[in-house]
Amino acid sequence: MNPQSRSQFSSLLNFTKRKKERQREMGASLLPSPPIVGAFLFVLFTFFVFPELAIAKDVGITRHYKFNIKLQNVTRLCHTKSIVTVNGQFPGPRIVAREGDRVVIKVVNHVQNNISIHWHGIRQLQTGWADGPAYVTQCPIQTGQTYMYNFTIVGQRGTLFWHAHISWLRSTVYGPMVILPKRHTPYPFAKPYKEVPIIFGEWWNVDTEAVISQALQTGGGPNVSDSYTINGLPGPLYNCSEKDTFKLKVKPGKTYLLRLINAALNDELFFSIANHTLTVVEADAIYVKPFETETILITPGQTTNVLLKTKPYFPNANFLMAARPYVTGQGTFDNSSTAGILQYELPSNSPSSIRMLKLFKPALPPLNDTSFASNFSKRLRSLGNAQFPANVPQTVDKRFFFTVSLGTSPCPQNRTCQGPTNSTKFAASLNNVSFAMPTTALLQAHFLGQSNGLYTTDFPNNPPSRFNYTGTPPNNTMVGNGTKVEVLPFNTSVELVMQDTSILGAESHPVHLHGFNFFVVGQGFGNYDPNKDPANFNLVDPAERNTIGVPSGGWVAIRFLADNPGGGMVHALPPGSPHQLGFEDGVGCPRWKAPQSEAASSTV
Repeated sequence: MNPQSRSQFSSLLNFTKRKKERQREMGASLLPSPPIVGAFLFVLFTFFVFPELAIAKDVGITRHYKFNIKLQNVTRLCHTKSIVTVNGQFPGPRIVAREGDRVVIKVVNHVQNNISIHWHGIRQLQTGWADGPAYVTQCPIQTGQTYMYNFTIVGQRGTLFWHAHISWLRSTVYGPMVILPKRHTPYPFAKPYKEVPIIFGEWWNVDTEAVISQALQTGGGPNVSDSYTINGLPGPLYNCSEKDTFKLKVKPGKTYLLRLINAALNDELFFSIANHTLTVVEADAIYVKPFETETILITPGQTTNVLLKTKPYFPNANFLMAARPYVTGQGTFDNSSTAGILQYELPSNSPSSIRMLKLFKPALPPLNDTSFASNFSKRLRSLGNAQFPANVPQTVDKRFFFTVSLGTSPCPQNRTCQGPTNSTKFAASLNNVSFAMPTTALLQAHFLGQSNGLYTTDFPNNPPSRFNYTGTPPNNTMVGNGTKVEVLPFNTSVELVMQDTSILGAESHPVHLHGFNFFVVGQGFGNYDPNKDPANFNLVDPAERNTIGVPSGGWVAIRFLADNPGGGMVHALPPGSPHQLGFEDGVGCPRWKAPQSEAASSTV
């Protein structure tokens, strides 16, 4: 082991020792976990011995932010309600940093809800405790408590976002993260005239915590949103919303970089700007080979950067920029459209006014256009040049095959439920296991050596029984539940195939991997064939992502290197994800406090 590795390993051991001592002082205890139905989660622990850990060569600056979690009255669609926000803003404040910067965010919880914040897509190299998912990498921040998130952005640049990672608070607690390249490092495309974050979301007229609470109690699907939003505004296509419309004001003959983010809870979205072409240059903070399209598809948790080149002259018109859902499955959904307006700056000598101009509308794909969804996904390829290589694992140490399914669990005795039958609840699963949420953070329990009884390491590598996954479903749709993890040695190269099933109907499943990026080496429809399909894998320049949609009635294959020690996880975004889990207000890990004194030593 070289001196640098010895120093890094010693520092980690010292940090773990200090953390253990502090947790003993706080009287940390472990309680049995109640099974939570309706979520699937694969938790991955990566252990290591004397790894060569990556260190950023160029040290950036430290950027400080403060997030006050507070209630704020907000009116949309002529409905005013009190929502949980960051600093009273909806959407929340923008985080701006450069590759190599250290980011420190002090989160103070002033509301009755537990809270945690996830920095979606940040690798969190050696800072897994700053990742944010409640009860997995940290205990939630309770009322009146403070937590200091402290991490360094290593080897990443582009658009990501942050959001609450407990219950359904993500519906209002979210905001953009803009990661600029290192100083004096240009984009691999022409510098844009201006950069504009555009973040899609959803709005409910009622309290979203009540929505998910009711769904968990009844076992039925949660009520759908009342509108989609662009930068928190529903737009002119909804009643009582014309004044709540996002307007993008542009100049002729300029190029704008639009940083698109899908922060919606439930739906993949088509997006288009009337009479304009978009050039895709980045996905999930990874540069891609540029390609032109009139419409993009973006799943919950994904980001896409596009270049918008405006017309060379004043067009004497306005243009609608609209988004609506891509729909698969048999559940209910919000089939409405959100819209903003692209407005050209009026010439000084123009006799027209903005209100007099004609408004053009885009032609979006049909709601169920799976063909477009598949073709768009296949067009995404990593830039894959010398400066930004695609380091795809060429060999595989560990293979997994996961079925991603919506099944059932039994209704409690003497209760009537609203699942597929009145005696069952809906329950999502990976390999027929529905995740049972613990009451103590798994990463904390591992560091303290107190994980016995909290989780088991027997997560199945394959489905418990094989069947025609996209054909006639089996008669038994019941799923099991448990807090199960998979343990991987450091630097293991992993291949994971995720297969949609027809149990309770085929549908697309957006899936997010915490702590890692992965390469989308293959995808297709029908059942995955391990003897034939790998021959068509792209191991040269596949898209590198942190979130992917498992195709409806199909499969997707990803590869990644388990090079980030700590606890990561694979989970689906709603429906059926940890974001849907409801916890009683004020209940968290017993006597747990944020280890703020260690926060300063947790970054590279």
